[in-house]
Amino acid sequence: MAGQGTDKGPTLMLCDCGRTMSPDANLLSRACGVRCSHVHTELCRSEIDRFTDALDAGGDVVVACGQEMPAFAELAADAGMGDRVRFVDIRDRAGWGRGGKNAQAKMAALVAEALLETPATPAVTLKSEGVALIYGPAEAAIEAAKMVAGRLAVTVMVSDGDDVVLPSVRDFPVVRGRIVAARGYLGKFTITADGFSGIEPSGQGAPAFASPADGMESQCDLIIDLSRGAPLFPAPDKRDGYLRADPRDPAVTMRVLLEASGLVGEFEKPIYISFDASLCAHSRSRQPGCSRCLDVCPTSAITPNGDVVAIDAQVCAGCGACASVCPSAAATYTFPDPARIYSRLEAVFSGWREAGGGTPRLLFHDAAGGEVISLSARFGRGLPGDVIPFAFNEVTQVGHETVLAALAMGAGEVVLLLDPKKAEEAAALVDQVRLANMLCAGIGVSGERARMVESRDPDALEAAFDGEIPSDIAVEPIRPIGQRRSVTRLALGALATASGFDGETIALDAGLFPAGPPYGRIEVDTGACTLCLACVSACPAGALLDSPDRPQLRFHEDACLQCGICRATCPEDAITLEPRYHLGADAGRGVVLHEEEPFACIECGKLFGVRSTVERIAEQLAGKHWMFADDNRARLIRMCDGCRIRAQYHEENSPFRAGARPRVRTADDPGEPAKQNGKDKDGTA
Repeated sequence: MAGQGTDKGPTLMLCDCGRTMSPDANLLSRACGVRCSHVHTELCRSEIDRFTDALDAGGDVVVACGQEMPAFAELAADAGMGDRVRFVDIRDRAGWGRGGKNAQAKMAALVAEALLETPATPAVTLKSEGVALIYGPAEAAIEAAKMVAGRLAVTVMVSDGDDVVLPSVRDFPVVRGRIVAARGYLGKFTITADGFSGIEPSGQGAPAFASPADGMESQCDLIIDLSRGAPLFPAPDKRDGYLRADPRDPAVTMRVLLEASGLVGEFEKPIYISFDASLCAHSRSRQPGCSRCLDVCPTSAITPNGDVVAIDAQVCAGCGACASVCPSAAATYTFPDPARIYSRLEAVFSGWREAGGGTPRLLFHDAAGGEVISLSARFGRGLPGDVIPFAFNEVTQVGHETVLAALAMGAGEVVLLLDPKKAEEAAALVDQVRLANMLCAGIGVSGERARMVESRDPDALEAAFDGEIPSDIAVEPIRPIGQRRSVTRLALGALATASGFDGETIALDAGLFPAGPPYGRIEVDTGACTLCLACVSACPAGALLDSPDRPQLRFHEDACLQCGICRATCPEDAITLEPRYHLGADAGRGVVLHEEEPFACIECGKLFGVRSTVERIAEQLAGKHWMFADDNRARLIRMCDGCRIRAQYHEENSPFRAGARPRVRTADDPGEPAKQNGKDKDGTA
């Protein structure tokens, strides 16, 4: 906590990095509400004692330096104060850029964000005992095994089996086989191999293998794949404990073996995704619905699990694509979670405005993007002064609601910097950016307000901001609260007000989205609908409701996910989907899609069922079906449940009635022998 053990707030320590930039201590102190030291010149070297003095004075210390963070952190840890130090890079991300009048405002925005506390992230433990399988051509696999056998418990599976030359003395087993399937993660892999056979220990010359067997399974903690074939897993670079290398590239092979040697022990892995099965709209009663997360997961960490899905935290690599496309927020990113993202955005905009900045542009980036920003600052022109870098664990976790929230909080544009190596995960992000732009265009916000830059080239990043600067939206900033759908509605409402939009509906082109937009309404063919209400019981989001008082189908558009389960469930094919975004107040209140008059029981007058349905059934069955052949039996169709049972009970041949219950006989009845002390008069028992 800030100021732990003292009532002092954080102290911000500034350095002009050898006079290569000019942070304004007074402005930053005022804009961020923080005590600020004077501006140092060599805080990491000749003035390092100022840092230790600040620690000794009590309170948290925020060091405005990214490059020398390890040195400061080590010094604080040695003093037992490592938990009281935080860092923010205002040099590469602000001070060395094309700052202009906005440079100080950008520094204030970055400092304000750094002052927030960092919450703990839930994690799972992966445990590896170093049991490794090396798979590939005999020569390469055996040579690799020799290098790591002292640190790992190695088994070699040769994929060719011809001309195998074994060392005269070896401390690892060698088998032959072809891996046909693999599953698992670091510490818990299972492989299935065909043509599996071990080496016969005796014999001269080339080793002889035993008779091969198919479908053999084996377990290991990690896999070193040198086979040069197709990877054993989807998105192989994201599977913890699965390492691949082409043995023809010695440098890559050595790097893989070195990494494998370190994969022994226990490792904490963040739980990237929080999943609430009660919100999942995958299916209901075997009727298919939403499969967006299944479609975009690159690692196959998400699998069907009945009417919902299951997310394997050990396999999940944290790309966040599932969270970005989930329409119900059943899957949400936790590293950090959405509430933390919005808190950080609020801090950034607050610091920016307090320092007098104009309309900023936001650059969403991940760790790889952060390296590009640093290279641009050190060797190029750096970022423009109005571009605020904002870090995510993975850019692919960004959804349209985050983009809209940033615009509604005051950004003029949102640019997402994506690593080209993650292009396979970009499809979901492309859809999210397209949806955000479509919604903005629908309410009259001019220009493209969200775009992607796929590059690791600093020059390309700089060029991406050389065009025309988007106009100011002049929005009254919002404070995002709640789940993604409520944030989207709040943001669009503010943006619509700023743009002067006086309509209620935004058309969405379903053809531009593989899974369809997550917003819209349903249309019901009232001529076909029988008000059986199967759709109500199937709707996973509660968008469809009935009425306790009369036959009625109600619809809350704000809750509709456009999953299509209602359409698949309807026995009359009376439901169609219409993608759109409805800004009207009735989207949350609900509207009546179809209603009819209830039928009154002909005996007691109780309302039940739907009049048209009861009359139609009576017309089809009365006098035409053997169970309703006469008028008395036909009357049953027009009775409520209670009256129908009573009428059937009192029928002459009712199967529900039996004869009169026999009278209970006792020993006093005529013809019954009297008993004394449990015996008859003749003394028998």
